[in-house]
Amino acid sequence: MNAFYFAQAEATSKVSPTVLEWTDKITNLAYIVAALLFILALAGLAKQQTASRGNRFGMAGMTIALIATIAKAVINAKDGGDATNGPIVTVLLIAVAMLLGAAIGIPRAKKVEMTEMPELIAMLHSFVGLAAVLIGVNSFIQPDEKTKAIEAFHLGEVYLGVFIGAVTLTGSIVAYLKLSGKMNGKPLVLPARHLLNLLVIIVSLVGMVVFIASGHDNQVLSWIALVVMLALALFLGFHLVAAIGGGDMPVVVSMLNSYSGWAAAAAGFMLGNPLLIIVGALVGSSGAYLSYVMCQAMNRSFVSVILGGFGGEAAASDDREYGEHTEVNAAETAELLKGAKTVMITPGYGMAVAQAQYPVATLVEKLKAQGVDVTFGIHPVAGRLPGHMNVLLAEAKVPYDIVLELDEVNDDFADIDVVLVIGANDTVNPIAEEPGSPIAGMPVLKVWEADKVIVFKRSMGSGYAGVQNPLFFNENTDMLLGDAKKTVEEIISHL
Repeated sequence: MNAFYFAQAEATSKVSPTVLEWTDKITNLAYIVAALLFILALAGLAKQQTASRGNRFGMAGMTIALIATIAKAVINAKDGGDATNGPIVTVLLIAVAMLLGAAIGIPRAKKVEMTEMPELIAMLHSFVGLAAVLIGVNSFIQPDEKTKAIEAFHLGEVYLGVFIGAVTLTGSIVAYLKLSGKMNGKPLVLPARHLLNLLVIIVSLVGMVVFIASGHDNQVLSWIALVVMLALALFLGFHLVAAIGGGDMPVVVSMLNSYSGWAAAAAGFMLGNPLLIIVGALVGSSGAYLSYVMCQAMNRSFVSVILGGFGGEAAASDDREYGEHTEVNAAETAELLKGAKTVMITPGYGMAVAQAQYPVATLVEKLKAQGVDVTFGIHPVAGRLPGHMNVLLAEAKVPYDIVLELDEVNDDFADIDVVLVIGANDTVNPIAEEPGSPIAGMPVLKVWEADKVIVFKRSMGSGYAGVQNPLFFNENTDMLLGDAKKTVEEIISHL
């Protein structure tokens, strides 16, 4: 123990001003390099062909940022001269935190299936929100010496950081529960819900004025304002996401990604860390833009989604009778495919659940070898996450050039001999073209215009949005019920 304290005392001797000055310069330079790498990462992730390179840029940037931040923290701790909070203790605390995170994260990352990625991402967003809340509370309890000169501005940062973090926290938890099926996907419609949200925001704004005006001079009043706002923000995050239906959940995940970015930027302001501000702004703005693009693709109001369905009322349930469906088996489907010249595959979340992407890729190879023209039609929100189907197909080595987006294929279905709908439901539901339906106005793949449609499903149940699909009962549609992976493998054996 004596040796440890001696080492601490030696390590915590004051650092010269020159060393501190150079530390700040080198750290800022490292932050600039890291920020540029993060921008290159976003550029790379814009295309499937360059996504792997984009990920490498992002990892390199984060490595540089971590090394620079830890080095600066250690040198600043050494300059403090306090044996109870010197560089050795700082390094130990950082190491313990990173080891704990790695012990939890690495096994989870190895076990998680691609089908569970949306839920995992939603849960990770909640951690960012929780971190922003804790940093904000700590910044108020122990203000930095530099912030005392601009206390009012810093208190505003703290208040907004805690508010954004709390909304992100509970909103992400609700998204996780909905995506994992642990919570009903139907929208929660409370009486006067729009007025309730508006009231929460007004009370929070009043609380912000009280919090800044009271400051550290009247901590009782400040704490009351902060705690009341925290409770309201936690409720608001829950209500905003709970009020959004299952059909819009991919957009919600994207929006929560944006919220987590703004929460990180707020934490950067509170900690005085410029890189955290830059990264948070990049994530926040890119997430918001992606959400806007998805809303455009789904004919949804961007403001409506981020405000928990503002302006939209719950649609009436559809209890119509559509008649009887017809079924087909794997052998009959194989014979149908043998005689086809053009085949289009429209995958959905069911393909991901069944892990059918690999046999689907093999099926494509078999058909192409027989001279069949095969393409994929991908809906913007197929699956539970933007680009979910594209990632699965890329994982199975399906060529990029035959994987097409909705707007590239939707006018071509009339020329397609056979469409294979593998695990998709809401994205191929013609009821979207009927005003007043729960998914009214949402662009869908018009598969029913093809000569023949084969729908791969486990059962005749409704989709994630909870509405029946008339496609299943069309004259040119046959249902191929069962596990998609096994069914596709059977078709391959018959081919």
